[in-house]
Amino acid sequence: MVQKATSADPMLQRLIQYINSGWPKNGKSNQNVALQTFFHRRESLYVVQGCVMMMERLVIPECFRKKLLKQLHRGHPGIERVKAIARSIIYWPKIDDDITEYIRSCTSCANAKKSPPQAEPHPWQTAEGPWERIHLDYAGPIDGFSYLVIVDSFSKWPEMFQTKSTTASSTIGFLTASFARFGVPKVIVSDNGTQFTGFEFRSFCEKLGIIHFRTAPFHPQSNGQAERFVDTLKRSLRKIQEGEGLRASAALQTFLQVYRATPSNLLEGKSPSEVLNGRKMRTTLDLLKPSNILPQPPVAAKPCQARKLAAGSLVFAKVHKNNTTWKWQSGVIIEAIGNVHYNVLLDAPSGRKRQIRSHIDQLRTNDTGKQKKTEIELPLSILLGDFGMTTNAEFPDENSSFVSAQEFPDLPDDPELPDDPELPDDEPEPIQPGPFSAVHGSTLARSKPKRNINPPQRFQDYVLS
Repeated sequence: MVQKATSADPMLQRLIQYINSGWPKNGKSNQNVALQTFFHRRESLYVVQGCVMMMERLVIPECFRKKLLKQLHRGHPGIERVKAIARSIIYWPKIDDDITEYIRSCTSCANAKKSPPQAEPHPWQTAEGPWERIHLDYAGPIDGFSYLVIVDSFSKWPEMFQTKSTTASSTIGFLTASFARFGVPKVIVSDNGTQFTGFEFRSFCEKLGIIHFRTAPFHPQSNGQAERFVDTLKRSLRKIQEGEGLRASAALQTFLQVYRATPSNLLEGKSPSEVLNGRKMRTTLDLLKPSNILPQPPVAAKPCQARKLAAGSLVFAKVHKNNTTWKWQSGVIIEAIGNVHYNVLLDAPSGRKRQIRSHIDQLRTNDTGKQKKTEIELPLSILLGDFGMTTNAEFPDENSSFVSAQEFPDLPDDPELPDDPELPDDEPEPIQPGPFSAVHGSTLARSKPKRNINPPQRFQDYVLS
């Protein structure tokens, strides 16, 4: 159809003749205005199958231009969108002007068009710093909830509170919570809602030294910072709830997190978090970045007199009960855990001993009794004790952990249990060990007598029954 219409269009036929045979030296010599327009684009014109092409755009004959304008405006997109579509497909002289005139004359677009501003918008004076001037407005109700919107004019940082009450008392409570985080602003801008015009809110502002500006009634553009954000909030909550199936409260937090971390052209490419807090918010998208965490140099500790306790030392340990009371209880150090923690075996009049872990600040030395060597059962020795075997950790040495049985060659083959006057009366009597004990790998030797200690119960930390 375009090919047939091109062959019947005198202007396009003359254009094809110029393309094939050559252009005149001066395009102004041609009286046709359309041909003068093509003269300036002559390097981009060529003929394909009897149709004129300008680069990748098809030159449309005049008889089809209105029909194509209607097709381009299908769905009633705006002027700029229609121009963007046309610039990649078709061309004729002054096509942009024809698109603008056609869409402006569209009755459907005119009926749905926004009202023009009655006067040139007068912007608020730029704030000098973060949280200096804030704008307030209530959004909703949305799904039975109203939302108090607080927007910082400098950083565009939003604060939002979901509520079912929009009274002055509720509003003051939400503002007090925000002021506790970011400080008291100099100026508050709001509409003429009843919660903002009463005596209670006026007294609240006077008490904190805040200047309260109220915009003109029925003119929300005067508080455009908050009004624009309210519109963004409503649409975003609807999309998040429908798209992700979240409740209203969860959708609100998702919206705030994304909005606060998103760079804005109004903030020179920075996010509200960067402008207000001086740092970027960390999001899950940061996991895609390579880790650049370097080991930090060790911080020099302040010189202090460190207390150390050796294994086998008698101590008093601070034992807490129900997180309310505590008392000193005697015990013996089993082993050191790190620099300041110790495993302590507590004494008990009933004979039931209990193992706890204590900080050095919870321990003090026991000078009331004679220091004595105490047999310290490790988990491995407890396990081997069930099989009549013991480890080489039978004799604690004062300078090292333990001394093996091979370091006592003077022991008789069948040692008898010696009398130990230091043992208290309530201690259980020692029993004869099994026939063998494991020492130094595969070497077997007779074990010393040891106490009959049952293994600890599972899931009871630091308790020996």
